[in-house]
Amino acid sequence: MVAQHSAAQDRMEWQAGEDDADLRYAFKPSVVGGWCTFALKPDGLHWQIGARSGRVRYERIRAVRLSFRPVTMQSRRFVAEIWSSDNPKIKIVSVSWRSVVEQVRQDGPYADFITELHRRLDACGSRAQFSAGLPVLIYWFGVTTFVAVLVAMAVVIFRTMRIEQWSASAIVAAILVMFALQIGNYFRRNKPVRYRPDAIPPEVLPKAKG
Repeated sequence: MVAQHSAAQDRMEWQAGEDDADLRYAFKPSVVGGWCTFALKPDGLHWQIGARSGRVRYERIRAVRLSFRPVTMQSRRFVAEIWSSDNPKIKIVSVSWRSVVEQVRQDGPYADFITELHRRLDACGSRAQFSAGLPVLIYWFGVTTFVAVLVAMAVVIFRTMRIEQWSASAIVAAILVMFALQIGNYFRRNKPVRYRPDAIPPEVLPKAKG
């Protein structure tokens, strides 16, 4: 399938490619930028990012990292990063810009494309390194900071309760709960792990529509 943009209707339309064996995916990384398009062909991953284009042979892919990367305007955003021996790093994102105030989720097409890419890498006997989540050092630094903030907020709640500032305690407690849920989910999904191409961790891949 291929994603194309209709200016008249201002929406994404997924259409079959010229070759039914090719699976295609596209997203717009910014409001003013061009499209990033990708196709899985028998000879490799073909890509076009703006004016640049190229092909990555499956056996030349040396590393793949999947992660959960929410942003301000889209809380469910997934990213795939691909490194190869003879191409620049490729980034594939599960959302696409539609306007200055809207990013569109493409969960199904993204999940299908990433899953098929892994299937083809597995089929060719790829020796690539498959990683999920954040790099280890970044992850544990973030977790340590997260825990420190939680402890500090808990101390504030305890002190305000001791002086019977119930309204302040309730406000800080509400903020603490929201912060713990949102940031906790981020670190839960982005725990660093290695995985096999036939067993993608569900935490770093959106659910495809059945």
